[in-house]
Formats: sequence, structure tokens, C-alpha cells
Amino acid sequence: MNIAPDRLRQLTMSILRASGSNDAEAATVADHLVGANLAGHDSHGVGMLPAYHRSLRGGHLRPNAAPTIVQDSGSFAVWDGDGCYGQVVARDAMAWAIATARTHGVAVHGLRNTHHIGRVGTYGEMAAAAGLLSVQFVNGYGGAPKVAPYRGREGRFSTNPICIAVMAPSRIALGKVRVAYNEGRHVIGGALIDAAGQPTTDPAVIYTEPHGAVLPFGEHKGYGLAMICELLAGAVAGAGTIQSMAPPDKGIINGWLTFVLDQQRLAAGPLIEREIDGLITWAKSAAPADPDLPVLVAGEPERIARAARARDGIEIDATTWAQIRDVATAFGVNIDLA
Repeated sequence: MNIAPDRLRQLTMSILRASGSNDAEAATVADHLVGANLAGHDSHGVGMLPAYHRSLRGGHLRPNAAPTIVQDSGSFAVWDGDGCYGQVVARDAMAWAIATARTHGVAVHGLRNTHHIGRVGTYGEMAAAAGLLSVQFVNGYGGAPKVAPYRGREGRFSTNPICIAVMAPSRIALGKVRVAYNEGRHVIGGALIDAAGQPTTDPAVIYTEPHGAVLPFGEHKGYGLAMICELLAGAVAGAGTIQSMAPPDKGIINGWLTFVLDQQRLAAGPLIEREIDGLITWAKSAAPADPDLPVLVAGEPERIARAARARDGIEIDATTWAQIRDVATAFGVNIDLA
């Protein structure tokens, strides 16, 4: 299924409004989801709507909830999402952090009690567009954990993204495993193990019994980063760590700890820009291992995808489209007329 971005946004807004969101909330969440598709991250795009529907039915997601700052000490703040759409409170929290960092040079915020915040890179892009540096740690729980610790064969963590240049401590994002499963294709080697702990490229091991697990990237290094995300976004931010969350059917809940810095308090802006430009040029000057795959830097794959998908439309696999259609039908939305 190929669909124009504007059409997909309108459809997504119609579903969200029908499920209880006001116009502003529906627009924020739809912009974020379709923006993820446009950036080439289908794992965090409109394919999340079925999971959001399950959270709504289970009472774990509260449309139009009112996030609040429950602790504010100048450049430090803690936000409580009140079970809201994470895209709403995460946007507001990052806007607060940007304004605060401009005033004080640094801002640190924790976020708890919020539903899925979506593609974390979006908030890094917000800070970068404001000329600021951000470092973000996210933990999550909702369903059985899928990422095995190093030397383990059972899930103990979520994929727990870190955003500096966007990465996650698992070998592959769980959403990308879901996309591969829906499309009926295998994932990259070295990313999954089956229930017996044997390597596999079949994404079905995550969604069928007995469950396998996602491996951390870099073995013990990725395991360590997953643990750091739990400690920072879970324990330090007060959101709770994955082991303390029971039962495992509470929807998709994220904890988030973010640092935003005004780097010009450390070095002059022109110097920083010169060094960044020079380093990018230096890295990209390396001869590519494959002539058809030039060396890129963080953010370039997303820019390339946005240009192509804005022009050519967004492809959605048949399984995901059928799932979205089911969600639309459940809320009385005609997917062909919305």
C-alpha cells in the first residue's frame, strides 16, 4: 500500500480523534507518527496504532490527560505524564529543556508515568534545531521484556534507546523486528536468538511461543547500556525499572531522562561549528567499502528518506495496513473516506 504523507496524516488524525483525542493532541501524535515514517523509521510510525489501540482498551493510555511538572528546581524538573500520549508530554518537556538551557546553560528533566514517547530522535532533532546538544536515555516496559542480557537467552530488558546520535543498545529496534515480521522477511544476522538460545533471523521467535529474544549490540557493551538506561531513565527519573513493573500488560510505558546543554558555554560557536564541519568532511572522505553505499553521518539517512517519501509516498505492508484498518473500524472510521 502506497499512501501520500498528507493523506496518511489525515487518516491518523481521524482515528485518534475517534478514539477520544482532541484536535490538538491528535495533530501532535499524527505528526510524530507520520514524521517517523517519512524519516524511514517505520518501526515508530503509524504501525504503532494497533499497540496504542490495545493500550486504550486496557485503560493504560489516557487521551487528553494533563501532564504536570511535579518538581522544579530551576534547571532540573520532573514531569508526570498522567498516562498521556508520550508524544505530547515529551514535546513539551523538550521545549521546556530548550528554553531552560538557553537561560541557565543546562537543563535536566525526568519523565515518568507516560505512554510511548515515540521516536526519540525527534526530540534530539528539536534540540539540534535550537542549536543545543542533548543526551537522552529511555527505558520502557509493556509486555514481556524482549532483550536478553549478555550471555542470557531470556528477555530482561526493553530496547531502551539512547539518543546522542540516535541509537539503541539492542542490536535492532524491537519495532523493526515487528515490521520485518509483518512483511514476512528475515532480519539481519546476529540480532535474534530463539528460545533455546540459538541464533536466528526469523522475527517470529519474538511473537510466537516459546519466545526468543533480541540480542544487545556489542555483546557486553550493549548489555551495559541497556542497564544504564534502566538506572537513569527508570531509577533516577523515578519512572521505575523494568523488574519492578508487574503485571507486564500495562501498555507501552516509558521513562525518560534528558540532558540539554548550551555548548557555547564551553567553547565559542564558530569554533564548534568549524570542528563539526571538519570532522564530518573527514569521516565522509573515507573511500566506501561499497561504491553504491557512500559514507554517511547521523541524520543523513533520515534526510534522504524524507525527500524520497515526500515525493514518492509512504509504503505500508499489507499486514500493517490491515491492522490499521481494524483499528479504524473499531472506532467507526471508514479508512477509505477519512
